[in-house]
Formats: sequence, C-alpha cells, structure tokens
Amino acid sequence: MRVLLVTHYYAEHQGGVEIVAAELARRLAARGVEIIWVASDGPAASSTGVTRLPVSAWNLTEQRLGFPYPLWSPLALLRLSQQVRAADVIHLHDSLYLGNVVAYLWARWYHRPVVVTQHVGPVPYSSPLLRGLLGLANRTLAKSVLVGCDQAVFISPRVQAYFARLARFRRPPIYLANGVDTERFCPVSDAERQAIRIRLGWPTDRKVRLFVGRFVEKKGLPLLRKLASERPQDVWVFIGWGGDDPARWGLANVQSAGALPQQTIVDYYRAADLLVLPSVGEGFPLVVQEAMACGLPTLISPETLEGAPDAAEVVASADLDVASWQRAIALLDGADVIRQREKVADFARRWSWDAVADRFVELFEAMVVGHASSVPG
Repeated sequence: MRVLLVTHYYAEHQGGVEIVAAELARRLAARGVEIIWVASDGPAASSTGVTRLPVSAWNLTEQRLGFPYPLWSPLALLRLSQQVRAADVIHLHDSLYLGNVVAYLWARWYHRPVVVTQHVGPVPYSSPLLRGLLGLANRTLAKSVLVGCDQAVFISPRVQAYFARLARFRRPPIYLANGVDTERFCPVSDAERQAIRIRLGWPTDRKVRLFVGRFVEKKGLPLLRKLASERPQDVWVFIGWGGDDPARWGLANVQSAGALPQQTIVDYYRAADLLVLPSVGEGFPLVVQEAMACGLPTLISPETLEGAPDAAEVVASADLDVASWQRAIALLDGADVIRQREKVADFARRWSWDAVADRFVELFEAMVVGHASSVPG
C-alpha cells in the first residue's frame, strides 16, 4: 500500500504537527506501508519505507507575522499531481495549508481516498485581522476539505467539536490522540536527574520552568515574559524559535536555548521542575505528552486541557492571567514533587504510538477497499 503524506514542513522544522507526522510515518513504514512524504524544504533523505520529496517554498508569513504558512510554487503544485495519482491513499496533516489543499483537490480529480488528521482549531490571535482571516479560512477552505475527505481524524475532542459546528462530515469523525515514544521519553533516577542539571549548568537550589515550542503569541510568550519578570527566584528555560525570542527580553533569569533536536530536549524534560505552556488554539500538544512521559509536571491553559480531558487528574491548568498562574505554580511547588513525577509518567504510558499506527493501517486499508468497490470498473 502506497500512502502519500503531505505536511507543511518536515520534522526538522521542529513543529508539533511535523514531528507527529514523522513518528507516524516511521511506524507505518515498519508495518510495510510505503510512505511518500511531500513537504516544504528539508533534506531529500529517505529511510526504510519513507521517501521524502521536498519542495521549495516561500515562508514570508512565518518570518513576518509569526505563523507558518509556506507558499509552494505553481510548478511544485503541478508536480504534486503525479504523486497523488500514484498513491493508494492521501494522508493530509491539517486542512488549511496550501500544499494540503491542492493535494486534496488533485485527489478528488484522480478519485483517490483522502484521510485528514486535523491538529489545530481556532486561534485567538490578539490581532483582529489574523483572527478574522483564520476564522474565514476555517469556514471555507478547512470546511471544504474536511467535508469532502473520506475520513477526518482529530487529535483532540475540542478541535473535533469546533469543526463539527462548521461541517457535516462524510463519515463520523474519529478521535485519535497522538502517541508518545515512551522508549525515548521516559523518567530517570533522581541521581541521574541531578547529574543532567549540573551538565546543563542549572542551579540545584532554584526551580527551573521549561517552555518548548515556537516563540509566538499563540504559545503564550507574553504571559511567560510577565511571569519570568515577577519570579526572579526561578530559572526560565525556553527551547524553540520565532520572532519573540526570550533572549531579547533582558531578564537575567531567562535562558533561550534555541531550537534543539528531540534527542537533546528529552534531558531538559527530565531535569526541569515544571513545563509551562499557556498556549491557545491547538489540541493537546505533543510536547506536553513527551514531558509527562519523562515525569515532568505540566501547567497549561484550560483550553489546552480540553484536548485531553481525561488527563485532568494529573495535569494542572490555570486561566491565562499572571495572578492565576502565580497561584497554580505555588500550589504545584508545595505538592509532593516525587509523587507528582511518578503520577504523570505513569499516566503518559497509556499513549502508545504502536496502537495509533495500527489504527491508521486499519483505516488506510479500509479506505483502499472501500474506494475500489465504489469506483466503476
């Protein structure tokens, strides 16, 4: 079975959607599925069962406005048709990106089944213009793709509920949370944890708050800047990239490590005291799942927690104002830290990439069989 995977970027871009796509592609390939992956930029590397076909793109919106929306050339969009025609199933990660929309249109033209995994819902940008444009795009482009695809898959109930208000799906949508590589993301002993802190140059007598994600408004950087300023007793470590780089805040207790590979980030998860992610407009981010798998307590927004309501027993949330986050941090610091770390790591073990990959194999096979029976001979 040949599956054409289309995303806006490859995993090297370090976005959650792309990292999820890469992990799923690797595990599908291990199950005998041939994966052709088309995305913006990136190396044209291939591994067993996964072939990359990168296309050049203009990235002006991310560079100037802070949100990723690569624009593919007309020639790249034309060549995309050849890959669609050669595939048995088209798998799109999100419904708004230009390459994904055009891949969907080519799939309709060539009568190929389409599965869409929808990660992102509405984003409450502070800019009325950006909010309006995204809302319009969701009500038009995203709605058209999700209504017309053969199967919509959502990574969180919150995102599914949002689009269910806009669209009537061809088939009942599926909720399928992202998996976690628990072999890579796992806790270590307290002695190992302290050794990692020393190697990273972190003090042993101060709390370390960790952020992982893009340095943009929707990830809650303005709130974290205020907290870091009001809590000089804490060390605030930021991993990521973007226009609002914390390195430029001028705060002595802030460290900006830039973009790091996952094999490096895992030690930051293991050594930190708290993951802080006051993000909005997304499901339940993969970084939260990975941090929890390493035994790191997390503090997120109530909106983000709606993406995994069953995790409320182990994940803390607070309204997006400084006073609420101050109170939540104080409560977490006063709790049994050892017990917290054990609870979140134990909970995270229920997220299995193998189970997710098996479900997608079943889904793709059903799409191929169903499509073959519906196409006139």
